[in-house]
Amino acid sequence: MKTVARTDERILSADVFDRDAKPPRPALGSHHEPARQIPVYRRCDVLVVGGGPSGTAAATAAARLGADVVLLERYNHLGGLSTGGLVIWIDRMSDWQGELVIRGFAEELFDRLPAEAVAGPAPTDWGSTDAAKAAHWSQRTAAYHGIVTWSPTIDPERLKLLSQEIAIESGVHLLYHAWASEPIVEQGRVAGISFESKEGRMAIRASVVVDATGDGDIFARAGAAYDNDIEEADVHHCMNTSWLFGGVDMARWIAFKAGQPELFADFMARGRTACGLFDRPFVSWRDDIALFMGPRQSGYSALDVDDLTAVEVRSHRAMDRHLAFYRAHAPGFENAYLMLSAPQIGVRHARRLKGVDAVLRSRWSEGLALPDEIGVTPAVSPKFPNISIPYGALLPQTLDGLLACGRHVSCDKNSHGFMREIPQCWITGQAAGAAAALAVARGIQPRAVDIRELQAALLNQGVFLRPATEAIAA
Repeated sequence: MKTVARTDERILSADVFDRDAKPPRPALGSHHEPARQIPVYRRCDVLVVGGGPSGTAAATAAARLGADVVLLERYNHLGGLSTGGLVIWIDRMSDWQGELVIRGFAEELFDRLPAEAVAGPAPTDWGSTDAAKAAHWSQRTAAYHGIVTWSPTIDPERLKLLSQEIAIESGVHLLYHAWASEPIVEQGRVAGISFESKEGRMAIRASVVVDATGDGDIFARAGAAYDNDIEEADVHHCMNTSWLFGGVDMARWIAFKAGQPELFADFMARGRTACGLFDRPFVSWRDDIALFMGPRQSGYSALDVDDLTAVEVRSHRAMDRHLAFYRAHAPGFENAYLMLSAPQIGVRHARRLKGVDAVLRSRWSEGLALPDEIGVTPAVSPKFPNISIPYGALLPQTLDGLLACGRHVSCDKNSHGFMREIPQCWITGQAAGAAAALAVARGIQPRAVDIRELQAALLNQGVFLRPATEAIAA
């Protein structure tokens, strides 16, 4: 076990647990799969592969600009890790001064979610440095470095439903229970994908494909360059399956954790001894539901089926051990019960596109709006200004017909710590979808899209861009 401390470059402190030993996989030869003809399920302007936060935003943005859009999703819901992965703590959408900079599609979601489905500070408190308010919200994942932020927790079922309904009402053709298999690549351009479902293998042809798989499955299989370097001890490069406990009293737990730090430290030490993998709970959207977003497990690959299986096995066993220990020893957990383990494994990192440009650690201190800015992200600490996201981070270096969005956009491993978060996925997804629609409408490749036209379209959809960019776009 390693303990990762919170720093100016990391928002969270957490324990990170090493992997179990893995026996080598035996070499068993190969099987020849003969070529075959497969039916074309549909032809469309824009195909979005993956219905997580970025894919939902991409499909909606493209459809609202008039494109014929298909959104293909392997599960039975939209929202990805923000819903099926139980990452229901939505990281900071306001900057350190309290200004809402993650807007557009993200802002629409929160405007339309029922009030009872969201828990977080009021807008009047965003950016507050009041000690009492910061202390209160720091226990509720909404204050860091003594500053209150808009980083709420949400009801995942409400977000699933709302994401679906927004996509459908925008004209998106939604396809659940369909797993993308291989990209269709013709003369250096992605022209669609093949996918598997209960009907067998079929194909979708598209003018532009948006890879929103989170792991870069489509661009990697199409031959685009990518990075996969990680920091093994970093919280942001671990995996686990999250879960919920019901029947808890989080007010009592917070009073214990915040009011008796020595006893809390002793509790955590005893928990590690008793359970091995061990973590603390986070608040949810309700005081009677606790969220566990760990224990975070290091050294496993999200691209290895044996590793994915091992993380699931370890996480589910940890869930059971946590319940027994918390019921016996944690104030507020005496009547806790197993409520839900996440249907989707919590993958934080697999691949990162090597793009035309990237979000880079070396630019954190600049605070400048890049000429091709398509969104703005709050910096990881008040030490840095807001950070510009360039359109080039969504574009492969050479591959045409494809855009990337979500946690696999082009960035270095330091910047990936925040670029993988749910709000940033909404931002890059909305930009990718708008760019794809413009490319189709103009009959050009995504890399040839006029950045001023794209920025104007994003501004019209409510995205926050810098004043200098607004002046250019106008």
